[in-house]
Amino acid sequence: MRYFIGIDLGTSAVKLLLTDGKGAIVNTVTKDYPLFFPQPGWSEQEPEDWWSAVTAGVKELTAGVDASLVAGIGCGGQMHGLVALDASDRVIRPAILWNDGRTVKEVDYLNGTVGRDKLSAYTANIAFAGFTAPKLLWMRANEPENFARISKIMLPKDFINYRLTGVHCCDYSDASGMLLLDVANRRWSQEMLDICGISMDKMPALYESYDVVGTLTGEAAALLGLPETVKVVAGAGDNAAAAVGTGTVGDGACNISLGTSGTVFISSDRFGVDPSNALHAFAHADGHYHLMGCMLSAASCNKWFCEEILKTEDYAGEQKDITEDRLGRNRVLFLPYLMGERSPINDSEARACFLGMSMDSSRADFVQAVLEGVAFALRDSLEVARSLGIPITRSKLCGGGARSPLWQKILANVLDLPLDLPQTEEGPGYGGAMLAMVGCGVYPSVEDCCAALVRTKATVEPDKELTARYAERYAAFRRVYPALRPLFHS
Repeated sequence: MRYFIGIDLGTSAVKLLLTDGKGAIVNTVTKDYPLFFPQPGWSEQEPEDWWSAVTAGVKELTAGVDASLVAGIGCGGQMHGLVALDASDRVIRPAILWNDGRTVKEVDYLNGTVGRDKLSAYTANIAFAGFTAPKLLWMRANEPENFARISKIMLPKDFINYRLTGVHCCDYSDASGMLLLDVANRRWSQEMLDICGISMDKMPALYESYDVVGTLTGEAAALLGLPETVKVVAGAGDNAAAAVGTGTVGDGACNISLGTSGTVFISSDRFGVDPSNALHAFAHADGHYHLMGCMLSAASCNKWFCEEILKTEDYAGEQKDITEDRLGRNRVLFLPYLMGERSPINDSEARACFLGMSMDSSRADFVQAVLEGVAFALRDSLEVARSLGIPITRSKLCGGGARSPLWQKILANVLDLPLDLPQTEEGPGYGGAMLAMVGCGVYPSVEDCCAALVRTKATVEPDKELTARYAERYAAFRRVYPALRPLFHS
């Protein structure tokens, strides 16, 4: 018997799970940590808070088992965050997160002055506000003293891997979202490093997600109560790790994640770039590639509306009055751009709004509009993929928001896709544990691991009549942002 630990380093908490070699989940632990908004549009966290949560969580995770049988650890984590270390490997400043919007000027410089064509040639992507490269340019312009102290640049989950092993490492899937990786050739882009004023020695070593980067240091082993022989794999960005956890590997497989952010993730055996750059072209954790559309606020829209506006955490209670006869007939529309938006509009100035209210609009209409607005925005990315000739006939569905049967139904009909619900709903953490199994030799490849462990518990099928009604509402939704864009930018 061997055990494997999966780490899901999220934006609000770290979720840890313990599995055996056959994929059965033995235990799970969640540890929260604070999120800071020092200025409007800014989003930061303290990397040491992540590490404290991981160390406390692992002890709880293994309390009921023989910890000496833990063989491997794999981490999936929030992408794009800038963690800057000095020459002594101390954190220079709080990490600037994926949903931080301070880099408008830097994004305009990269896309406008450097040029979208050059960026796409260098990295297969253009600049988005959340990416790491614009954050480095912001730091160079606004915190030159801190910028001059940088000795190593890391992503959030890579900081955890460093604390576990003492190795500065990064995997290709997570590195793809930095705008510093030559994705096609799987190496750091010297051109982008030059643009950002960063030397190659400041970048971590690159690995496949299932590669073993090292074993636990003596200090980490003592702190976690684990043997020093535990192998740590490079892990993956949260979306690639979630895709592994749902079995979304192989050519043309699709996964939709309804978490804090929302993603449409399309796996591919071949490297390819969306000519419009509306979708990200990234490396996948299985050693191949994927296209991905990412919206910044997905399930977080429902959390915001329920908790901040309605002052309740009873999400299911708020949805109980949204009966099936109301679906596709709601006159209230919601733009889900609470923190600007990435795919496909790439507009950090866009904002959320409700449209179409009247004197008979009810509380349930607003809740329904939020759920539908997120579904419509996910369809925006799906339509880009369809325009590229990618045949998507069904998708996996995961994430916290996917636990809502109502939201499942709305999504299946808005997207006009059968949605398969995985038996295990642990997403990036489960994917991280699976990558650790591959790294430890339990399975010969990520594909073999997925084939052995991932099962579907149910499928939500679209209804022809409801799909037609939602097609009309989606057409109305598509007209709202172009009409309001001049106001957002005025």
